[in-house]
Amino acid sequence: MHNPFLSNSDTEQPFILQLANETATLALGEKIASILHPGLIIFLSGELGAGKTTLTRGILHAMGYLGKVKSPTYNLVEIYKFSRLYLYHFDFYRFNDPIEWEEAGFRDFFNAETICLIEWPEKADKLLPAADIEIFLRFNELGREIRIQAGTEKGKQCLKSW
Repeated sequence: MHNPFLSNSDTEQPFILQLANETATLALGEKIASILHPGLIIFLSGELGAGKTTLTRGILHAMGYLGKVKSPTYNLVEIYKFSRLYLYHFDFYRFNDPIEWEEAGFRDFFNAETICLIEWPEKADKLLPAADIEIFLRFNELGREIRIQAGTEKGKQCLKSW
């Protein structure tokens, strides 16, 4: 099967993919999981229902998580532990006040031993560290369009290993 990620040798340019359905979105999540390592921050942006949580479910299942993956919209973060790795899945859709960030101690979640996936990062304004990888999802006539780009040198190295 052709891998569209390998056709782009310059990681300065975003990868753009068309995904027909939820199954394709889950499969992309599995591929993304293969390049993830501790210390990465990944932003997931897109309109409601575009597939951010579905993509996260694909990532988590590929990493060995067998349980139900739900959007952390109401409690802001879901925590997944794999061996010595923590993966934090944030959803800031209902995030209203920067004080919530400080009171929850979220700053401590971003470190060299964790992977942080953040839905609706724009709602956290400038409180978040820079994204290593940014993933944008949107609906189109073919299903979904996904754009993946590196935001840091660490992100560029990660995407090169794909």
